[in-house]
Parts: sequence; C-alpha cells; structure tokens
Amino acid sequence: MRARVLIRPKAGILDPQGQAVERALPALGFSGVSGVHIGRLVELDVEDPSQLPAMCERLLANPLIEDYEIIESL
Repeated sequence: MRARVLIRPKAGILDPQGQAVERALPALGFSGVSGVHIGRLVELDVEDPSQLPAMCERLLANPLIEDYEIIESL
C-alpha cells in the first residue's frame, strides 16, 4: 500500500522557513498572504499500514515539535 505522511510544525513552534516565505511573497507582488507554514510530505510503500504511527513517532516526525497526518492511498 502507498501511504503519504504530512508533517508540519506544531502550533506555536517557530517556523523560520514559513516566515521567510511569508516575507518574500509580498516582495514578489503577492499580497494578502499570512500564516505560512512549511512542512514536508513523505511517501512510502508499506505492507502493514498499522506500523505507520510508530514509524512517524520514532523516525519520520519529531513528536516534540511536529504534528503528522497519515494519508493512506491505494
């Protein structure tokens, strides 16, 4: 099975990449943008999807500063 894991900074955690993008967009002519957060998407094929939460907790995401969302697909 192909799974996707979306990993984002937790609310209240400093996101320097998001802040840099938020500052750059108006300089490029894009207005009305706020609350930019940069995350990452991990795609992987797994035989046992029940192992995904453990994979996220132990390796893919840092549970102290990141939230993750598992998006299963076929």
